Amino acid sequence: MKAIKEENNFIVVVGTSAGGMKALITLLEQLPKDFPAPLLIVQHISADATGDALLNSLNKIGKLKCIHAKHGNRIESGHIYLAPSDHHLMVENNGTLLVTKGAQENRSRPAIDPLFRSAAASFGNRTIGLLLTGYLDDGTAGLIAIQRCGGISIIQDPADADYPDMPKNALNQMKPDYCIPIAEMGGVLSILMTRKTSKQPAIPEDIIKEIKIAQRVLSDLPSVNSLGEQVPFNCPGCGGVLWKMDKGPGLRYRCHTGHAYTAAALLAEQTEKIEETMWTALRMFEERKNLLTTIANGQKGAMAVSARERANMSQIHIDRIRAVLLADDKSSISDSPI
Repeated sequence: MKAIKEENNFIVVVGTSAGGMKALITLLEQLPKDFPAPLLIVQHISADATGDALLNSLNKIGKLKCIHAKHGNRIESGHIYLAPSDHHLMVENNGTLLVTKGAQENRSRPAIDPLFRSAAASFGNRTIGLLLTGYLDDGTAGLIAIQRCGGISIIQDPADADYPDMPKNALNQMKPDYCIPIAEMGGVLSILMTRKTSKQPAIPEDIIKEIKIAQRVLSDLPSVNSLGEQVPFNCPGCGGVLWKMDKGPGLRYRCHTGHAYTAAALLAEQTEKIEETMWTALRMFEERKNLLTTIANGQKGAMAVSARERANMSQIHIDRIRAVLLADDKSSISDSPI
């Protein structure tokens, strides 16, 4: 895969999560109507949301046209493209949009990493990536991919972010070109639009493979095997085996069907699955206890005694499961990447 070779044809990709609407409004208010690059934005939203609230808020600024990204559309300078809910947004090598329901990455769809990687491979050193406020660490791997392809990385100063986890986690794993408050980003972007780019480095093969997996073009065992080594963990999304990625400073994992996780995202997803399982177990033990109690009350002799004993044992299990569900482990387990 070769990056598009039109001189000064830049692309700006933005990733954000919690607190993103406020941050995006502050950013876009700084940009002129004739901003000479397209902006592609991933804001984490739930699968059942429309995204219209963010779209309408950004259009009220009145400078740049903001639309929901549509598959096959060609990107244009001075336009803002929002990732639609429950779909990944990527850019293809011919400058068109790819909107797909590929596997979730970092528990999200849309996710930031697929957009950042695809822009880096398509636009190379004319890619500018911005990572803003949010939880956990989606976007870090994608921002590293932008750097590896010669692009520019910009991280919101954590002290300036309403939710500093995402910027902090990125700073723990990489040294960006800029770490600045969002109020300074518009001026920096305007300067970067005028810079001359140097010779384009080759796009790393592992980045290309991850893009193809996210596009659902390539999703087979040999491809994932070439990206890392199998580990004794299962994918919470599909139950398949996980591979630990070789590239990058942080721990990342993939399954061969396309799900991808940072260590923090994998831990959070495992915790959620455990809780679901515990609630199911609690319900089943309560039903068992109720049935045994009904048997004990309707029988006499040894059968009644045995049923009461087993009902009492079920209550012990119920109490233990409730204790686990009520326990708060946030004080002992960090959501930061391991």
